Amino acid sequence: MSQVFEGYERQYCELSANLSRKCTSASAADGELKKQRISEIKVGIDEAESLIRKMDMEARSLQPNVKAVLLAKLREYKSDLNNLKSEVKRLSLGNVAARDELLESGMADTLTASADQRTRLVTSTGRLNHSGERIKESRRTMLETEELGVSILQDLHQQRQSLLRANNTLHGVDDNIGKSKRILTAMSQRMNRNKWIIGSIIAVLIIAVGLILYFKLK
Repeated sequence: MSQVFEGYERQYCELSANLSRKCTSASAADGELKKQRISEIKVGIDEAESLIRKMDMEARSLQPNVKAVLLAKLREYKSDLNNLKSEVKRLSLGNVAARDELLESGMADTLTASADQRTRLVTSTGRLNHSGERIKESRRTMLETEELGVSILQDLHQQRQSLLRANNTLHGVDDNIGKSKRILTAMSQRMNRNKWIIGSIIAVLIIAVGLILYFKLK
């Protein structure tokens, strides 16, 4: 929930309650005193309208799920302000006959309805605040889940890097084994050639010795 919106909301609720008291006081007053109180109420209504506009702008700048909750509140506040305007309009008629006519047409019922409206506003505000807390909790859970996901991805990245390094090391070992195998093969071939050469020399020597002995003994 927006702290800016909550600040405007508190100001509006206090101002609305004060204007309601002034309407009740003005309805029992006469003459200049009544005009003065009506003038004060009109100034307060202008201030209340300004607060509602600010709340509306703030609500519309927020995320969709939060905005929907706050706009629902605003509808209640606008209805409450319209009731106050109606009361001021009736009070502004200014003469006894008009006042009597207003009383006969249900002024008392209007004031009672306004009080009921404010009670519903308080109840509705409580429910909306509770909903806002649930939204905050959901957002906090979402952020924690996101942080956990990022941590898991970082661990997986580190493991992937370790596997790549191990793979490179294995490739290096394979290369060394291949080189060693080629060297051993070359050494084996040279040994075989040397065996044939030595065997040939021995055979030649044996033949030569045999020939020498043959000619001497003949």
